[in-house]
Amino acid sequence: MSCGEPHETDCSEVLDHLYEFLDREMPDADCTKFEVHFEECSPCLEKYGLEQAVKKLVKRCCGHDDVPTDLRAKVMGRIELIRSGQTVPEHDVTAAPSATPTGPVTSQES
Repeated sequence: MSCGEPHETDCSEVLDHLYEFLDREMPDADCTKFEVHFEECSPCLEKYGLEQAVKKLVKRCCGHDDVPTDLRAKVMGRIELIRSGQTVPEHDVTAAPSATPTGPVTSQES
């Protein structure tokens, strides 16, 4: 996504780190760069607004409990693995269950 105009901070960098910006998990200098980018780039600003609205909706629907620190660390670790292109170990307990059956498929005839 890009508005087609050159920016000091590239659209891909902004979108790759959008959740860090939303969660205020980046240095103030980076936040300032993103804010300047949003002033210049309406497609990124629109994406930011959409993600901000989703975040507010999830917070409202899921209560006000904070996520446990260890769970947050596991999730962030998995996100970093995925971003770096590494595979997630099969024994990882935080991995989503497989959608394929684990046992043999049998057919029953009447």
